[in-house]
Amino acid sequence: MSFSVPVAEQARVLNHVVGIDRLAEHEQFVQADAATVEAVLEGAAQFAVGEWLPLHRIGDEVGSKLKDGVVTTPDGFKAAYQAFVEGGWMTLSAPTDHGGQAMPLSLSAALMENLNATNVGFALCPMLSLGAIEALEIYGSDELKERYLAKIVSGEWPATMNLTEPQAGSDVGALTTKATPNGDGTWAISGQKIYITWGEHDLADNIIHLVLARTPGAPEGTRGISLFLVPKMLPDGSRNDLVCAGLEEKMGIHASPTCVMRYGENDGATGWLIGEENGGMRAMFVMMNNARINVGLQGVGIAERATQQAVAYALDRRQGAREGQGVSISEHPDVRRMLMRMRALTNGARALCYYAFGCIDRGHAGDAEARLRAEIITPLAKAWATDVGCEVASLGIQVHGGMGYVEETGAAVHLRDARIAPIYEGTNGIQAADLVGRKLGLDGGIAFDGLIADIRADARDERLIALADVVEQAAAMLREASSDNKLAGSYPFLDMVSVLVAGWLLEKMAIAPDASETGKAASEYFNSAIVPEALGKGAGASMGAELLYRVDAEALA
Repeated sequence: MSFSVPVAEQARVLNHVVGIDRLAEHEQFVQADAATVEAVLEGAAQFAVGEWLPLHRIGDEVGSKLKDGVVTTPDGFKAAYQAFVEGGWMTLSAPTDHGGQAMPLSLSAALMENLNATNVGFALCPMLSLGAIEALEIYGSDELKERYLAKIVSGEWPATMNLTEPQAGSDVGALTTKATPNGDGTWAISGQKIYITWGEHDLADNIIHLVLARTPGAPEGTRGISLFLVPKMLPDGSRNDLVCAGLEEKMGIHASPTCVMRYGENDGATGWLIGEENGGMRAMFVMMNNARINVGLQGVGIAERATQQAVAYALDRRQGAREGQGVSISEHPDVRRMLMRMRALTNGARALCYYAFGCIDRGHAGDAEARLRAEIITPLAKAWATDVGCEVASLGIQVHGGMGYVEETGAAVHLRDARIAPIYEGTNGIQAADLVGRKLGLDGGIAFDGLIADIRADARDERLIALADVVEQAAAMLREASSDNKLAGSYPFLDMVSVLVAGWLLEKMAIAPDASETGKAASEYFNSAIVPEALGKGAGASMGAELLYRVDAEALA
C-alpha cells in the first residue's frame, strides 16, 4: 500500500505543542523560520517515501547477511544511505562547528519519525549517530572532535553504541571488557559486546564505535566504567582489531544487523578515551537519553504506518450488508472503534515525543525549567510511545482479520518490528523505575509538581483534571513508599502520567484555530476512552509489592 507522511499534522504539533516559532526567536535557532521549517518537513517526507519506503519489504524479507566477518545489506540500501548523506539529512540538528545545520531537535524528530515509519530497521543506523554526536560534542577531546565529528555529522561514518555483554545487560556495571593503556595516549580494548545495532555493514568505509570498558584498577560497578572511541578503520588506513563474529536472528527489524562484536582478539583494538577515566556512564547517558526519545519515535512511526494501512484496508474490504448492499468494514462500529483508537493513540504518542524534544530545545536555549521537564518526559516518551506502537500495530492486524496474520498483506511486519522498542535502550520497566525512583524527586519534587500544575492550569476536560487528581495522589504515596512498593506501582503510574500529558497536549491542538476535524475527534476519543482507562490504573500504582511476592515465583508456573 502507499504511505503518506502526515506533514500537516507534524506541522501542527511543532506549532502548538513545541512552539517552534518561539524557539526561532532564540539566537541558537534563528535559522528555523517558518519557511525553512515547511521546506524541511516537505523535503523529509519526500525523501523517506521516495528513498527508504521502497526498501522496507526487501529489508524485512532478505535482511542483512554476514559472511567471513563482512555484513552485506540488501540491494538498494547502500545507494539509499548515500542519498541520505548527500541530502544533508544527518546534519539537520548537529552543531554548525562540525558541519551541522543546528536546527531544533524537535524538527529533526519529524525526519526520524518519517524514517521509522518507512523503514524502521534502516532508521536505526542514523539514530545511533545522533547520540554519538552529542556525546562527543560534550565530552570528546578537541583532537577527537577534529578527527571524527565532521564525518559522523555528515553521515559518512556512522556511529554505534557498545554497552551490552552476555553477562551484562541492564546491569551495565557487570561488564568485563578491558581497556589497557598503550603508553601513547591510546588504549588497547579487548572483550565482547552483543546486541550491537549496525555494528558492521557495507554502507560506509568506516564505523565509529563508542565502547564501554573497564581500565586497570577501576572501581567495581558503574563507577569504574570508561568510554572509548574505537574506529573500524584507524587514522593510518589500516583495519582495527575488531570483528563482527555473528548476527542475531530476530523477530523483526531484519534489515538492521544486530552484531556480536569482538574487540582485541590479536593485540587489542586501538581506542581513545572519551571524557574522564571512570566517567563513561555520564557520557554514555547522553547517548542513551537521546536514543530513548528517538526509540519513542519508532513507536510513533510504526503506529502511523499501521494506522494508514488499516484504514486503507478497512475502506476497501466489503463485508456484511446494509440495505441489501455490502459495505466496507470501516462502517462497522467495532472496526471504527479500532481505527479511532489507533489514530488517537498515534497522535498522542507523536505529541508526547515532540514535546520531549521541544523541552530539550528550550533547555539548550537556556531555559532551566525546560531542561528538568525534559528529564521527566524522557521515560514517558520512550515507554508509552513504544507501548503505543505495539498496541496500534496489533490493532492493525486485527482490522485486517485473518489476512492480517498472513505476511502477504504486510500488516504483521509492523508488530514484529515494533516489539523490540519496549525492550532496548532501557526496558520500559526501567523507564518506569527511573520515573518513580529519580524523576519524582527531581529538584525536590518541584519539577514533577510543576508539570501537573501546568496541566491543571490549561486542561478543560474534567476527565483530564480527574486523572491529574489521581496522579497527584499516587505520586504522594510513591514518594513515601518503600523501594519495592515504589517499583511495584511504577509501570501503572508511568502509564497514567503519560496518558495525562498526551491528553493535555492533544487538547491544546484540538482548540487551536487550525485544528483538523480528525484531530478534534481523536482528542475527544482520547479523553472519552483512553483517559478513563488510565484513571483505573491508580489502584495498580498504589497496590504495593506484597501480593506480588505472596507465592514463590516457581508457583506461578
